[in-house]
Amino acid sequence: MILLLKMCFVFGQKKVVVIDPGHGGIDSGAIGVNGIYEKDMVLKVAKAILKLNKSLFENELDIYLTRYTDTLISLSDRSRLAKSLKADVFVSLHCNASQNNSRGLEVYVHHSRNKKSIALGGSILNESTQKLGFEKRGVKFANFQVLRETISSCSAVLVEMGFITNTDEADYFLKARNIKATALAVLMGIMGYINAEL
Repeated sequence: MILLLKMCFVFGQKKVVVIDPGHGGIDSGAIGVNGIYEKDMVLKVAKAILKLNKSLFENELDIYLTRYTDTLISLSDRSRLAKSLKADVFVSLHCNASQNNSRGLEVYVHHSRNKKSIALGGSILNESTQKLGFEKRGVKFANFQVLRETISSCSAVLVEMGFITNTDEADYFLKARNIKATALAVLMGIMGYINAEL
């Protein structure tokens, strides 16, 4: 599968991907039942995506992060970066939270229901749930600002990578190998989408 994807990228121009680790700085995002912060988990996954793109795929994708450290970047600036880089794909990473012990992984697309974004969301959702064993909660639609402000320029999704208010899923993110597995699943989902669009 990896070899096939690598062969498909050889002939095309590098695709630009913006990975947006949500929250940051004074905005912790959700706080897990085990005390982990959403802002930290999503940044770890984003950085792992960067490393895997380099180590496994020899930088086949041109990947940028909206933040590389624990800083708060405005939602408008996150979208503005994607536009200025002429991104092909924008993926905002988050961890979910609820009061009723919900579990599973879901992906949000802007409620204008852009077909390419739905395809991107479906690819990431399928890859992630199949490889990680998370419950599949589906592709959903919302008017989140980062989606609303990027949808006109590129395929854009927001990934909720599991509920850190669920003990099992919160503890999952405590292990470095699980961070790497999550990053690889998201990256393979992105690559699968780009490969299908060529």
